[in-house]
Amino acid sequence: MLDTSRDPVPAPTDVPPDVPVDAPGEEARGCLYALSQPPLMIFLGVIGCLLLVAAVHDLFVL
Repeated sequence: MLDTSRDPVPAPTDVPPDVPVDAPGEEARGCLYALSQPPLMIFLGVIGCLLLVAAVHDLFVL
């Protein structure tokens, strides 16, 4: 299983205190994160089964 925990990013310590530092932004999450979500996989599984049933019906029944 993928580790999706998000640890806080520490602030850089080599910058002088009078220089403003941008806060670390959110990292982009890729498609592997999206595919690790159970509702999406259930939805894709149901659609895949419907397509499989339709293909089998076309090939063997009609």
